[in-house]
Amino acid sequence: MAHAPESSVDLKQYEVSAERGFLPDPDPEAALPRPLALWQELAGELPKRLAAQRVRAAVRSLPGFDLAALRSPAEERAAMRVLSFLGHAFVWEGGAPDPVLPRQLAQPWCAIARRLGRPPVLSYGSYALDNWRRFDARGPLRVENLAILQNFLGGQDEDWFILIHVEIEALAARALRAAPGAREAASRGDGAALTARLEEVASALEAMLATLRRMPERCDPYVYFTRVRPFIHGWKNHPALPGGIVYEGVAELRGPQRLRGETGAQSTIVPVLDALLGVEHAPDPLREYLDEMRGYMPPHHRAFLEHVEGEGKPRPASRRRAKAIGGVRAAVRELRGARPELAEAYDACLRWLEAFRTLHLEYAAKYIHAQAGGGANPSDVGTGGTPFMKYLAKHRDETAADRLG
Repeated sequence: MAHAPESSVDLKQYEVSAERGFLPDPDPEAALPRPLALWQELAGELPKRLAAQRVRAAVRSLPGFDLAALRSPAEERAAMRVLSFLGHAFVWEGGAPDPVLPRQLAQPWCAIARRLGRPPVLSYGSYALDNWRRFDARGPLRVENLAILQNFLGGQDEDWFILIHVEIEALAARALRAAPGAREAASRGDGAALTARLEEVASALEAMLATLRRMPERCDPYVYFTRVRPFIHGWKNHPALPGGIVYEGVAELRGPQRLRGETGAQSTIVPVLDALLGVEHAPDPLREYLDEMRGYMPPHHRAFLEHVEGEGKPRPASRRRAKAIGGVRAAVRELRGARPELAEAYDACLRWLEAFRTLHLEYAAKYIHAQAGGGANPSDVGTGGTPFMKYLAKHRDETAADRLG
């Protein structure tokens, strides 16, 4: 269904869809081109190979990865997905990490990562945004109509964990397409238009929260921690890989690399909403980490975030935030006397965002912090390698504190 423009911004220039947000349009490529069939075959066998601990030997026996076989950006993203899953399966197979990626994997992985403007590590873009297909090609982007393209061990819990994120991304489209229009309405002092855009954001957040609440339906905390989480760790601030890993044969990478693991913090949705609503987070390790996560986002999505923040090009985080706060929030405070419904719409956005963060905190406690972790799968840090519990609570509280009513 087409939507009427809500601002002068062309969302397509940021690879944002009015119908599906940051999810790709058209749907992701399901497989690599035929010349790369052996790579695709091994990726499809990961659940069996990991169970038998036969991934590393299989990777070392693969033929060269023919980069010339990739003829489109969609195929490059499919290659990034396959190489990222193979890379993490290689490193984390059996729980004792191998700190040296062989050149036949390291070289094409780094080459594709450079093309896509992302680091050579499994990130949210490959784990969720580019990792789904629809059963009914004309049906909705909802968990009941979705399947995962690539797994590690496989199973219902792994699929459901990823698919909940995919549906949330689709539901966020309503907020993303409203964000530029909200900024424009705020800049011209149009209270009616700003109210309408904020109501769209609040409705999107309500739907996103409803989907997030479904996580426990088919993703058990213990199964998540023991079967899903071990393979999405990275190699920065990880106790089992304190020095990072070596990408063999990649001349431009000097020495071991330390890169963050896959995490929902690499999704651009919540940073966009924080920027739009002027939510301020006082300095802490999590805020520094979230700023670092921008480098793991697809570049066009990062550019959209910077647009919502009101910047034409990247600038220091403190200056970005200062400018963002002078936008929608300032307009709401100025206009709310004549338009009390505007303040109500703004506060509704913050209430839903607070509720979203509250539930995320509850899941972090149940799915990670309460589990018995250690070694290659610690429970005191996230997959990105940072402590999280007290800072997630702080960010939730700062969201609540910004309400006007």
